[in-house]
Amino acid sequence: MDTGSKDTIAIACDHAGFNLKQALVDHLIGQGYDLLDLGTNDTEPVDYPDFANALAEAIENGKVKRGVLVCGSGIGISIAANRYSEVRAALVHDVLGAKLSRQHNDANVIAFGGQAISEDTALECLNIFLSTPFDGGRHSRRVDKLNIVS
Repeated sequence: MDTGSKDTIAIACDHAGFNLKQALVDHLIGQGYDLLDLGTNDTEPVDYPDFANALAEAIENGKVKRGVLVCGSGIGISIAANRYSEVRAALVHDVLGAKLSRQHNDANVIAFGGQAISEDTALECLNIFLSTPFDGGRHSRRVDKLNIVS
């Protein structure tokens, strides 16, 4: 995959997502991306919200435009990240989800369950996520409604 430029992508995980995160890091570096690795850096137990928050804050502060999150199921870390208004984190299990999360939802964070997805599938999903543009059009109206705060 030719990225066309050296985009910086943030990546973070908890202990249950560490092994998959490492495979994703190696892959992204191999594809020419610069990384903002926000941890964790081993399998010692940590709290996933801390890492979701760090990645979400990097997006909100403009350090990065996109991110990758991994925890055991992918559920908790994506819920935590989606509490931030600038984040649209999509928990992805297959290539269709990766593609549609970009085309229809303009997701800027992809989340994986390190215990729920194979490394090969996660790498394929990541490639699709990073290379698929947002369709805009009728989807823009819907994405705009995601930013409404009550």
